[in-house]
Amino acid sequence: MHSLSVINDEAKISLSFYSIDLPYTVEVARYYAVLRKFHWAVWLDSCALSRYDILCAAPHHSLVIDAQDVQAFELLKSELIEPVTPIKDVPFAGGVLGYWSYDLARSMEGVPELAVDAEQLPLMMVGVYDWALLVDHQQQRCRLVSHLRFPETRQLLDDIARVLKSPLMAVTTPFQVQSEVQSNFNSERYAQAYAQVQAYLQSGDCYQINLAQRFSATATGDAFAAYLHLREISPAPYAAFLDFPSVQILSASPERFLSVQDGAVETKPIKGTRPRGIDAESDSRYARELASHPKDRAENLMIVDLLRNDLGKSCEPGSVVVPKLFEVESYTNVHHLVSTVRGVLKKGCSALDVLRDCFPGGSITGAPKHRAMNIIEQLEPHRRGVYCGVIGYIGFDGNMDSNIAIRTLVYSHGEIRCWAGGGIVADSLCDAEYQETLDKASAMLALLVKFRG
Repeated sequence: MHSLSVINDEAKISLSFYSIDLPYTVEVARYYAVLRKFHWAVWLDSCALSRYDILCAAPHHSLVIDAQDVQAFELLKSELIEPVTPIKDVPFAGGVLGYWSYDLARSMEGVPELAVDAEQLPLMMVGVYDWALLVDHQQQRCRLVSHLRFPETRQLLDDIARVLKSPLMAVTTPFQVQSEVQSNFNSERYAQAYAQVQAYLQSGDCYQINLAQRFSATATGDAFAAYLHLREISPAPYAAFLDFPSVQILSASPERFLSVQDGAVETKPIKGTRPRGIDAESDSRYARELASHPKDRAENLMIVDLLRNDLGKSCEPGSVVVPKLFEVESYTNVHHLVSTVRGVLKKGCSALDVLRDCFPGGSITGAPKHRAMNIIEQLEPHRRGVYCGVIGYIGFDGNMDSNIAIRTLVYSHGEIRCWAGGGIVADSLCDAEYQETLDKASAMLALLVKFRG
């Protein structure tokens, strides 16, 4: 790979790979603040809870889909048809990166149009980036990398390297929430929808149905300051900030959706939640209760089975396994019950096939997926949009990583919105399920209160 190379200004450049080192810092926001001078700036943020942060801006071109009849995955396939060789310790050096909204699955799953489309956002927005700034918290290394897919990239990299070597300042502009937060489900309306969910469960339509409420408030300004506060009060390993022309997305997602690394496929569904305790004793009690509660374990297992089936479409027969089942992971505001499902990519299949076959994630629909999505459309007043979709990348090297866009705020059209939901099964309790949505939304709601003018 590096047999032909040129050393110039600390750069190691081969015919197919470019890499220069920059000073490592845990204050990645300072680098991102500089890159925001370019358009379509994206920060896949580990909050130092996992190994890498990935920052990109100035895509070579962008792919924006507004209509259901456009074949999104075929369009993406055309961008990824000439794979490059993966580079060790380089998770992403170019490819497609952005969001795939929950509603992109509407035509795939035959979901009727019943809920109000108050989002008015594209179904998919991804940039085709030919470079990335990687911050490796394990090796404490920062570098600018590229596969040099396009001729224009070399000059762009020179410009980016120059601005990144300038003094770094975490510059933010004002952001203000201007109204009280409104929900599309008060407790009474949630109880009515919950009763309908139970009727569907009792009749055998589904085993589990995810029901979410949506919070909204008017706002002005630049939400980057709000994101910096969100990552402080609710750090998460699959967080992200997307600064796109029509929308800013602030995600503090704890949930990996799909990862493909050199043919190894992994998904880590979350199903089961408890709040954090007010002291060590109560906190430990909540965690133990979550780990052992039959309802939460059954709920989690339903989604594990769904995902095993989804992965089986694009993984080698017999390769799909569950190495970790019912593990408790603890975050700032909640404990979660998490399982891990792995497989080996089938010969002739790609990361894009895995994404298509598993989209949207079963942990945020219920099971069976198709019927659950139809019921969600009937009971939730508004479409979900980016919420419960996917944020992540598919590289030119065929690797992929992505989150499920939960614990996510979407800011567009002078309004900021967030959602929280949970899987309901036959032995759920209405008050407990409603409270779980408030527990999950607590950090986001606190954020909106903090920035209230």
